Amino acid sequence: MAERALVVVPTYNESANLPLIIPQILEQDRRLQVLVVDDNSPDGTGQLADEMAAADPRVHVIHRPGKEGLGKAYIAGFRWALDQGYDFVLEMDADFSHDPKFLGQFLTAIQHADLVIGSRYHSGVNVINWPISRLLLSIGANQYARWITGLPITDSTGGFKCFRRVVLESIDFGRIRSNGYSFQIEMSFRAWKKGFRLVEIPIVFTDRVEGQSKMNKRIVREAIWMVWWLRLQSLTGRV
Repeated sequence: MAERALVVVPTYNESANLPLIIPQILEQDRRLQVLVVDDNSPDGTGQLADEMAAADPRVHVIHRPGKEGLGKAYIAGFRWALDQGYDFVLEMDADFSHDPKFLGQFLTAIQHADLVIGSRYHSGVNVINWPISRLLLSIGANQYARWITGLPITDSTGGFKCFRRVVLESIDFGRIRSNGYSFQIEMSFRAWKKGFRLVEIPIVFTDRVEGQSKMNKRIVREAIWMVWWLRLQSLTGRV
């Protein structure tokens, strides 16, 4: 039976990007399907996703009642993917900061790994259109996370990833504490602590052109304390 891969794309007010990015995702590999997880976007993203799903059996949609955070959106997508029997599950933003052209490289790398992480910092700094303040914040956050947790990757906050289903099956989603960008750190940390093989591949990250960034001070605060919580959980054998 052919391998099946699902790209989970959380959305909130992405009506300008969705009709463009979904066809580009699907054309990368015939094994790929897309799941849009929409948080009741007021700009009609959810309705647009429904129309695309009605026209293409490789497109699927989950509607959530409101904006509940990135981590919860991904967990909803992961649960759906496991229920539907996909072999690989990918995370990807809808705003073209993650270029669909890299999806083939993820599917190649996952053949010899359990979790593949698209890294902005694996081979230098591959970030386009960010202000220097945002870039320094990201670099510092990744160094901080690595120092506290010991997680052996250069980009622990990035959200361009590919999981084998066995990794997601092994993680108790009910114990996930993170919901912002630290969700990415926590998922990678839990996979690493369970002995799964983590591999990074270099990507080029381009800041969004349409829409607004979801970054805010609350997300930054969550990430600061979350890495210490993960370290404590690890030291006490609870991860």
